[in-house]
Amino acid sequence: MKKNWKKFWKLGSEEFNTQFFNVTKDGELTVKEGNYIYNLPQLVRKYGTSLEILFPFILEHRLSDLIEYFNAYMKIYGYRGKFFYHYPMKVNQNKEVVMPLLSEGAHLEVTSENELWIVKKLWEGEKFHSKIRVLCNGPKTEAYLKLVVELKAKGLNIIPIAEDEGELEQLIKMKGDIGIRVDLDIKADSRWDKKIDRFGIPERRILSLGKIRNLKVLHYHMGSQISTQKSLLDGVKRGFDIYKELVKTHPNLDTLDIGGGMGVPYEKKKFYTAKIMANKIVKLLKKLADKEGIRHPNLAVEWGQYVVAPSQVTIYKVIAEKPIHKGNAKSWYVIDGSFMNDLIDTWAIHQKWHVAPINNAAGGELKRVWLAGSSCDSDDKYTAGGSYILLPKLKDSTDQYVMIFDTGAYQDALASHHCLLSSPAKLIAQDGVVKIARKRETSEMVGRLFGWSNGDGK
Repeated sequence: MKKNWKKFWKLGSEEFNTQFFNVTKDGELTVKEGNYIYNLPQLVRKYGTSLEILFPFILEHRLSDLIEYFNAYMKIYGYRGKFFYHYPMKVNQNKEVVMPLLSEGAHLEVTSENELWIVKKLWEGEKFHSKIRVLCNGPKTEAYLKLVVELKAKGLNIIPIAEDEGELEQLIKMKGDIGIRVDLDIKADSRWDKKIDRFGIPERRILSLGKIRNLKVLHYHMGSQISTQKSLLDGVKRGFDIYKELVKTHPNLDTLDIGGGMGVPYEKKKFYTAKIMANKIVKLLKKLADKEGIRHPNLAVEWGQYVVAPSQVTIYKVIAEKPIHKGNAKSWYVIDGSFMNDLIDTWAIHQKWHVAPINNAAGGELKRVWLAGSSCDSDDKYTAGGSYILLPKLKDSTDQYVMIFDTGAYQDALASHHCLLSSPAKLIAQDGVVKIARKRETSEMVGRLFGWSNGDGK
């Protein structure tokens, strides 16, 4: 019986965020954008590896769907609050990511002076509407606060969020709305080890602070890659418990920001969906608010990883094979890139990825392998948590390329240059046109980052 390779590599599935991916009869992976089809092996042959490819249409699709889910369920259940999506810029600050999201209706969340500086540049370039709301989280340095005041004075909708009581004392002196972050006394099923949270004000303390001038937003954040629906909903319940008490004495308070944490099925296993969670969150908040007899709060979410991760892939060439004599895998496939540099979550938080070949994907013998990066570090590897990855057996006459899915979140900002390895080249594929966003770094380009120039070293 002929194998269904599309299903085997878990392509074409909305459940796994691969609905735009397919495999041809010749075993080549493609990405479909409307009537446009991008052939990944062809792009690799033209631009080389290592290579990142960003698909902005996937960003736009995911965000528009998310906004529609919440707005639809608010209408179905008669929910009278508004929905706001705030994109957390720390997930990926690249212009080619931020601009498509703004065009699709995203508001922003920033965590540093430099991220807020991007807002300033957009405003000065007349690419940022004053109605776009910017939530300012993260520790507030003097320069950060100064920029908040400057942009508020220019008429931008900037809402700083107090992370602690010291910040709160500074923020209440400002004109305009502010927010406050509560440290919920519950733990989520996530990879964030939150035994003690350095951010937010404890629940009991926040309720004993008295009247807070111009309080507009109550915010909490429970972690990253939350793995269960129960944890997300428990956070909503607990957050609302604080909200309902604060709103009694703060009539200006009208927004509950439930933060980030919406998970991504990186391993392409069954996972809850944004549609399911939008339904359950809206239904729960309406029930809780109606029971207390208070107005339905506006709802804000900061699900950045969910929106951004599936929009980018990273492709490598296998440059060598080395036998493994004891292990679940039979061979190391050495790639022309580095997990520690390009996909640092592999090393930092032991992220598991979905890996597939972009050529030779429809037939031929497969092999159990582990992947090794090109640095000299023994930690520069991907072993699927000690299991194995199935990839085609290498052929002498054919180059083999492998692709890592869902690499759009965090990896670019966290990238490094261990062993002075070059970062991958980066392409943007949109509307049938492929453009180079970042050229592959030369030795001279990388050397300059560390104070070396061509020639005299000055």
